[in-house]
Amino acid sequence: MQAPPAAGGEDGRAGCRRLNASQAHGQRVPDAPAIPYPRDVSESLQDRFAPNNRCFGCGPANPKGLRLKSRVEGDEVVCDWMPEPHHEAFEGVLNGGIVGALLDCHSNWTAAWHLMEQAGSATPPCTVTADFHVKLKHPTPSDRPVRLRARVSESTHDRATIDATLESDGVVTATCRGLFVAVEAGHPAYHRW
Repeated sequence: MQAPPAAGGEDGRAGCRRLNASQAHGQRVPDAPAIPYPRDVSESLQDRFAPNNRCFGCGPANPKGLRLKSRVEGDEVVCDWMPEPHHEAFEGVLNGGIVGALLDCHSNWTAAWHLMEQAGSATPPCTVTADFHVKLKHPTPSDRPVRLRARVSESTHDRATIDATLESDGVVTATCRGLFVAVEAGHPAYHRW
């Protein structure tokens, strides 16, 4: 299968696409044919669609950020990430705010990917977090890699509810449920990708 171009949404901005009038006003839009794209993608969504993004959690262009690398694997989006000592709340334990940022950004990319696929678009819409709730179930060790997993639980044409987990050594240490929405021209985040 041939992959879609990496940059250049309908308005010329990498990774952003404009919603048509019926989409912007919440009307159901018929499903578009899917763009051929492999279901298992080794290149991260961030590197492919937003290489200049400076987001603290997921921006490849932020040298001081977390720099998540979310990848599509079947029907979920996954990310393996290695904490560093400055991400700790105290020795050996990952900071809860960092856990939240990881789950937020990874879930946001899961929503963007899903909305892109659902619309049959070559680029994901710019999406933002409308609501998210994190449950810290166990302390997350900071001396080993963690794995993020996320899936879509509900969606419309311009928003998706995502369920995500953070795991360490196969143990779920945190969960998240969030709502992520595609934004329109005029929103401050519209051009961020």
